[in-house]
Parts: sequence; structure tokens; C-alpha cells
Amino acid sequence: MPFAELALAFGTHIGSTQAPLHLQYKSLLSLSNRFLSFKLSSTNLAEHYWLAACAPRNFGHEFETSRITRELIEMEAADWASLSDQDLLERRISQLGLRLEGTTLEPLIRQLNDELSAHGLVFHPPCHIGDEWFVPIGIPAIFIPFFLVHDRLRSLERTMMLEVEGETAEWFMKLMRHEAAHAYSYAYQLQRKKQWQQTFGQTSDDDTPNFYRPRPFSRSYVVHLDDWYAQSHADEDFAETFAVWLTPGLDWRKRYAGWKALQKLEYVDELMKSLAGKPPVHTPKYRIAEYNCLNVKLKTYYALKRKLYEDTYPDFYDADLRALFAAQAGPGGIKASSYLRQRKRRLMNSVCQWTNEKKFRVNKLLTRLIDRCDQLGLHVLNDDPQQDFRVSAFITTLVMNYLFTGKFKRTK
Repeated sequence: MPFAELALAFGTHIGSTQAPLHLQYKSLLSLSNRFLSFKLSSTNLAEHYWLAACAPRNFGHEFETSRITRELIEMEAADWASLSDQDLLERRISQLGLRLEGTTLEPLIRQLNDELSAHGLVFHPPCHIGDEWFVPIGIPAIFIPFFLVHDRLRSLERTMMLEVEGETAEWFMKLMRHEAAHAYSYAYQLQRKKQWQQTFGQTSDDDTPNFYRPRPFSRSYVVHLDDWYAQSHADEDFAETFAVWLTPGLDWRKRYAGWKALQKLEYVDELMKSLAGKPPVHTPKYRIAEYNCLNVKLKTYYALKRKLYEDTYPDFYDADLRALFAAQAGPGGIKASSYLRQRKRRLMNSVCQWTNEKKFRVNKLLTRLIDRCDQLGLHVLNDDPQQDFRVSAFITTLVMNYLFTGKFKRTK
């Protein structure tokens, strides 16, 4: 039966009240089974989900719309999970049938709720799938990146960005505690409290900096996420302090003894005790689709994300490259570009480990250095045991000099 006819058949039954209920159910069940026999290869999955949603809800336990929707999602997942990267990038994220239920993330979300409950906090922020880690302004809900929901999408994220933010359980929970703080801030309107403002500073939706200059050795801020993130903004200072306070097994009084940041932790401790057992005061209605930003193709998502992370490093390193790769062409030497290509992954991992810079950015920097070495015709001795050390020190210096000129981006 063509799609149009099948849709008409569903619509006819939905609008019909003439036939007895059990006959409507039997006929609709037959139609639904015929529908489910379709191979979900259509690019317009909205048609399929529309049919699932069209099933009436008055068939009680005999007929459940959720069964059709569930089977559609499972069939669609089986369809796209086996695609090549090139074909998968053509799919819209919103049409992948992603959900948090039944995934490896579900017990981690429960863990967050258990941690909150252990402190007597009754508000458990709702969690949804979005394009990145974030809590919408004014909305006490956590959005979790779609690529964490499925192993195939994690693999694609790693291919496109070289790493997967929140991939391990420990990393995931650190981010969840941070985002939970933002949700609590909105749910209880904490940022309006005078003592909150005196402790963390004034906050404004219209005055949020895109860049900040951290002071790595400052003891006025806790250290939770990378990049000294608490220093980026008053909201992030609270979120990081809350996350440290919430972390199970962490003796934050001992860890931050003698730090000015301890005063902030003590305030958060008292503030959360005052909220124990109390429901949130701000629970606005919202539509998930208005915030999740998933109605785009994967290729568009990654094009934008790569552009965001593709910060341009300065072009003033020609003199350094000539000093670093000063060997003459000939026996015992190799092209500097070949030398860097052979060690690219090892250099990238080492530099990222000690600078906390994104792998994608360092990889792009190394690619530019390789291309520039080719353009300059530079060579290096192949058996110099100190060369790897000098190159690692040079690239690390480049990255750190760049980072500490105010180029840390506020992203969480």
C-alpha cells in the first residue's frame, strides 16, 4: 500500500466512531503491522513518525502508540548506525531517533540525582539531548550532547574532532555536576540573592564575555573543569564551586584549606542546606525542540563546530622553524615536514596533556607547521636524539603563549 493510501487509512480510522472498538483495534493493528513492514529508507522520516503518532490512544492495553514509536526508533537506529561516515554526515540529527532512556547515560543521570538527594535536595533537573553541554538561560534543564548517546556517534565525533567531551563516566559526571549548578541557579533564582552576588559577583545575560584571561595559580577559585573555568564568569564560578561541593568522597574543606575559594564552598554548603526539601520556585514551560539545535545535518553541525575550534595561531614562527630545522638537505637528513608527520599524533597527545588545549586545535596547528616547513624547504637530522624534545617544547610554548593572551573561550 502506498504511503498516501496508508496514511488515509489511518486517518479514516482515527476519525471513525461507527465501528465497534474491538473491530477498530483489529483493523488498525493490521494496518500498523503493514506499516512497520516498510523499510525505513525514506529521507523524510517525519512521515513515519507521523503515522506512529496517528494511532488513537483509546485502545487501552491492547494498542499502544508507544510500541510503534519504539519500534520505529529501533529500526531507524539499525539503519543509520551501519552507515559510512560520509553517508551518516548527510543525516539530520533530529531524525536519528535518539533518546536517553536505555543508554549507558541513564544510570549516570540517576547517579547525579542520587548525589543531590543525599544532600536533601529534591529538585532533579530534567535532562534532554542537545547539540552540546548547556543549560538554556532561564531554563532549569540540562542538555547533553547527542554524540554521547550512541557508540556510532561517539566514533564519528572522535573522527571529526579527535576527542569526545564527556566520554568517560568520570568526565561525564564532572560536566553533569557543573550543569546541575546552572539548573539550580535558575530553578531557585539564586543569582538574585544579595549574598550570592557578594560571593560570586554580579551576573548579566547581556554582559557575558566570550573570552577570559585565567590566573592559573589563583586560590580565589576552585579547580574543577579544565582551563580554570571558574574564572570565566560569576555564573561559572558558582557552577564550578557547586560541582566541587557536590562531588562524592571529596573532602573539599581539606582540599581547599587556606584558599579564599573555601569561603565560597562554605556559602554553597549553607545555601544548599537552606534549599533541602524545598521544591523549585521557577519551573517555566519550554519546548525541547526550541533549544536542542538538532534540526541540522551532521555535516552542517561539524562544519560549524570545526570553525568554532579552528582558532588561527599567529604566522610569526618562520624564524623559529628555520632555527629548529636547520639541517642541510642531503645524507642523514629528512624533510622537516616528513619528520613532523611521523610524530604528529604523539606530539599532539603530549602537548594537549600538559596544556589542556583541544586536540582539534593542536592538530590544525601541527598541520599548518607541516605545510609551512614544506614551503620553506626545511630539513632535520634523522638521528638527533634531542630533536623530539626541542620540537615538543617549541609547540607547547606556541600553544601556551597563545592561550595566555586572552584566548580561552567560554563554552560550557
